[in-house]
Amino acid sequence: MPAADSGAPVAGASVSRVPERSLAHEHAVAAEPSAAHEHSVAAERSAASERSIAPERSVSPEHSASPGDGAAGGDERLAPGTPGYRRVSVALFLAGVATFAMLYSTQALLPLLSQEFGAGESTAAWTVSAATGALALAVLPLSMLSERWRHRPSGRGGGRRTVMTASLAVAVVVGLLVPFAPSIGVLVALRAAQGAALAGLPASAMAYLAEEVRPKALVAAVGLFVAGNSIGGMSGRIISGWIAQEWGWRWAVGAIGLIALVCAALFRVLLPAPRRGRAAGAGRSGGAPARGTSPAGAEAAVDARALVRAVRDHLANPLLRRLYAIGALFMMVFGGSYTVIAYRLSDAPFSLPQGLIGSVFVIYLVGTGSSAAAGRLVNRLGRRGALYLAAGTTAAGLLVSLADSLPAVLLGLVLITAGFFAGHAVASSAVSRTAQHGRAQASALYQSGYYIGSSAGSALGAIAFRAAGWSGMVALGLLAVAGVAVITLLGTRAARRHQVGGPAPSAH
Repeated sequence: MPAADSGAPVAGASVSRVPERSLAHEHAVAAEPSAAHEHSVAAERSAASERSIAPERSVSPEHSASPGDGAAGGDERLAPGTPGYRRVSVALFLAGVATFAMLYSTQALLPLLSQEFGAGESTAAWTVSAATGALALAVLPLSMLSERWRHRPSGRGGGRRTVMTASLAVAVVVGLLVPFAPSIGVLVALRAAQGAALAGLPASAMAYLAEEVRPKALVAAVGLFVAGNSIGGMSGRIISGWIAQEWGWRWAVGAIGLIALVCAALFRVLLPAPRRGRAAGAGRSGGAPARGTSPAGAEAAVDARALVRAVRDHLANPLLRRLYAIGALFMMVFGGSYTVIAYRLSDAPFSLPQGLIGSVFVIYLVGTGSSAAAGRLVNRLGRRGALYLAAGTTAAGLLVSLADSLPAVLLGLVLITAGFFAGHAVASSAVSRTAQHGRAQASALYQSGYYIGSSAGSALGAIAFRAAGWSGMVALGLLAVAGVAVITLLGTRAARRHQVGGPAPSAH
């Protein structure tokens, strides 16, 4: 974000429209050598952007890098193989496990909730939709709070570390109250509160890693955090399914709350205090604060109006808007399918027990492979080619799942999962490459759209299932996939127009 020569944040910053990137250079978020290079570049640009909206960092003696943490050449960020890097990686892995285990803790249990509360599919599905919808609405404000608090010394209770810790703590407390919900309405309200609390973690984690970890190690650290998300989401559903089969849904969600409590406690113990925190009131030169400033003044170093303007600029960018819509539509299919599948598998002709229904979510592991393959797909097919393939794979999975055969249903879920994760990896990485400033806000907007898609998919998918069975869910999913294809086609045509008419002006 551009800054005035004096170093003060600019209240208004403009964004120049960027041209479509070369198709061969769009890389997915995956642990590939090419992706690592792209994230290194993005991290350096992000750091430069951050320096332009707030004073230079100065490192206090207690936070100076030790030789064991690999500081060299003036870069005090954590290097791979050092104790600090290992602690950060494990801590954020555990945070990812806790976050997604809690976020989707009721998804595999919806038939049991319908039975206990006499609620229809569309009503019970709100225990999932409320959590993801609240997270979608809260992630952007909390990303701004995280950005504002990162200038606050950690000893005064500030910093991204505190935002993440508070987020997990509040979510765990709410999660431990969920088993005692007396009605479906109270349960939905508690789940909404839990989702809003959880928003603090994705709002802060990526930015924390970009600031604390060296660029060349960033992809591996982010990859471990994302792996924690995937494992948490999968294991939470599997564990809750088997526990619910024996002791009911209340014991199941209570167990998830206890697992999250352990993960949150270990996260707080393991995550080191920020090593690159700014001294309160430090100026651009790293000297003493200007007259009249105070530590509280340093907290306001980031102009809220500049952050809001960054959000507005991102929403004005046609390419970013398309990427946000693609992420939301892919997640609508994925969220809707996995919300409704529990009802389908519990009904005839399958009539599976709750434990086996929860075990179906092991298919999530397919997403790990397809996410990693996304980088190679983009190198071979280009970004839009990879999106077309992901959409086609998802559509094929929906159609295959129509058969009243358990192997066909499972194969359909495998294809839906592979297509979704590949499409999500391509779209989310393209957001980071496209945003020329305010990358934290650009990513937060993508996450908001992503979880709005999840919430809408769960709610609409349940309504479609109630109206027309699994065929209704498939029709909804195919409509969303068609939307992805149309948006991608519009992007292709826009890129061709730019090639014919010359590149759009960009800020370099």
